[in-house]
Amino acid sequence: MKIAIGSDHAGFRYKELIKTHLQQNGHEVTDLGTYSAETVDYPIYIRPVAEGVARGEFERGIVLGGSGNGEAIVANRVRGVRCALCWNEETARLGRQHNDANVISIGERMVDEKTCLTIVDTWLATDFEGGRHVRRIELIDA
Repeated sequence: MKIAIGSDHAGFRYKELIKTHLQQNGHEVTDLGTYSAETVDYPIYIRPVAEGVARGEFERGIVLGGSGNGEAIVANRVRGVRCALCWNEETARLGRQHNDANVISIGERMVDEKTCLTIVDTWLATDFEGGRHVRRIELIDA
């Protein structure tokens, strides 16, 4: 699967962990930054992930920060993106299964490393159950 990943400084360590994990499992990962733990403004690195998913360049996207809240907000402002803020396996499963989340946001300060990787694996392994009978509503980027 083609996956884009991006983080701010507070999510940098987990971004590197997830990137390695995904590559070891045969996924094609594009790292859109940040590239160190030096303080940065998170939208600069989050929005390109969301835009790449929305354009179809990537099948999925993962964004990370300290809490994951700001990252989810930025990603969800892009038309065509459905970003789920995940803090455990259940939120990852339901975000994909019920909401067809094509991007997830994880807060490095909110979950431990094992949970972080479980979130990613669960989200990637879960199918959307909505099928054709679900009408998708796309929000306009204000």
